[in-house]
Amino acid sequence: MSTPAEPVTGPSNDFARVRDLAAADMQRVDALIRRRLSSDVVLINQIADHIIASGGKRLRPMLHVLAAGAAGYAGEQQIKLAAVIEFIHTSTLLHDDVVDESDLRRGRKTANALWGNAASVLVGDFLYSRSFQLMVELDDMRIMRILADTTNTIAEGEVLQLLNIGNADVDEAAYLAVIERKTAVLFAAATELGGLLGDLPDAQVAALRRYGMELGYAFQIADDLLDYVSDAGTLGKNIGDDLAEGKPTLPLIYALQKADPAQARSLRHAIEHGGLDSLDHIIAAIRDSGALERTHARAVAHAAAARKSLAALPASPHRDALAALADYSVQRSF
Repeated sequence: MSTPAEPVTGPSNDFARVRDLAAADMQRVDALIRRRLSSDVVLINQIADHIIASGGKRLRPMLHVLAAGAAGYAGEQQIKLAAVIEFIHTSTLLHDDVVDESDLRRGRKTANALWGNAASVLVGDFLYSRSFQLMVELDDMRIMRILADTTNTIAEGEVLQLLNIGNADVDEAAYLAVIERKTAVLFAAATELGGLLGDLPDAQVAALRRYGMELGYAFQIADDLLDYVSDAGTLGKNIGDDLAEGKPTLPLIYALQKADPAQARSLRHAIEHGGLDSLDHIIAAIRDSGALERTHARAVAHAAAARKSLAALPASPHRDALAALADYSVQRSF
């Protein structure tokens, strides 16, 4: 890869440097994922190939290998653990797309749009079970307990989000409870497990878990913000998709707090009925309320808390990469 005479700064370049640091491990992770996705059931292979071709940054397994590096781990177990983390994440995506009736992810048709809901749910189950097969091979009860608890918590988050759909009375605390269970716990597990592999002291393992949890909050809040400031070309889904699904995310929650009575009725109606008939008006109301700036500030606060947690770790390029990911999580959104 050629290096420009004048380095380009910005979130894309920062992420590229992080990815380069993790590249050797991630190549091995990708190869293992391909091997372990293989099945003699043709449909599983077809959907698995589609998932791999869909790309994505593989952020969660990357977080794990970087955390293991920051912990000074020099063994091999981080490769299998990273694949386990990616299998768990991908299975949740397959199930999410069915629940949300989504037909687009990362700019490509979803598996359920191509093969139907039943196939997507069942292959998601296959990925869950495959992750636990890999997990058992590591033969470490601490690892299995963390990942089993994490997977169960994610399932709780899925149900909580389902209960919130169409509910205009969801407040910030309820919204954050969903993020914690659906998103942040897997980030936290990925980084905590890196610390465990490196046999760090308990306080440093806890710091890595805090980092992952705060990063998960920052990442998801920023992602929810992007639903109102982005488009399918940059985010991989259409603007207003969360609104169309009746999801009361933080921009909507903040907008409702500042809206005048007419705007509040319009926002509540949009959440409760999941319609996009007045999308332009809704987005204008959100922007006029200052909700986008407040949402961004909340994401930035969590990213800062993630960076602060890293102070407990010894200095290293891997720790610097984790800090850069905290910045990247919110720089991409505004």
